[in-house]
Amino acid sequence: MENILKFLRAIAKNNDREWFEKNKPTYLQAKESFDDFLEALHKELLKFDESLGALNPRKMGFRIYRDVRFSKDKSPYKINMGAGFSAGGKMMQEPGYYIHIQPNNQSFLAGGFYMPDAEKLAKIRQEIDYNAEAFTKILKNKKFKATFPNGLDDFDKLKTAPKGYAKDHPQLEFLKHKSFIVSHYFTDKEVAEKNFAKKVAEACKTLKPLNDFLKEAVA
Repeated sequence: MENILKFLRAIAKNNDREWFEKNKPTYLQAKESFDDFLEALHKELLKFDESLGALNPRKMGFRIYRDVRFSKDKSPYKINMGAGFSAGGKMMQEPGYYIHIQPNNQSFLAGGFYMPDAEKLAKIRQEIDYNAEAFTKILKNKKFKATFPNGLDDFDKLKTAPKGYAKDHPQLEFLKHKSFIVSHYFTDKEVAEKNFAKKVAEACKTLKPLNDFLKEAVA
């Protein structure tokens, strides 16, 4: 994984097409290493999440090319490598796991449900309303809290109560969320360790109950 970090550090400083084309062999080596890691991670994930069995792990990575159509930043390449694992593929409208590799200790694992559509969001909120005890039990689990100490990420959240729910609802802070994601960061040193795939999988195993709750909600 060290060669991945090295390439990403380099492209962060040289984010242009000319440099990329000149160094494409280095990129392809880094991509191969990332795909190898995804394959190793997938084997670990299958030990506790059989829903991922049909996936080809080497196709779960996201493209390095940025979509710059609606961005002020016209840098053509991402400065990270990422991949998503969920039953249907890459976490598209379903709960799953996302691994993100980025130098300077910015690598992380995220899991849960990212930006569910209106219908699924309504179902998740309803499930939290009906089964608050089961939901909060997951978040309060000792190992879960140790792995994801910040709880649900606050990046995508309403400022007021969602329509149909009281402003003094006991689960209001959870109901405000529009995404239901938790994250765990890794240092560059951890990323470079031989057991990194197992370490990521262990964190995934810890968050699986959250994914299971969300899957049940939208089923």
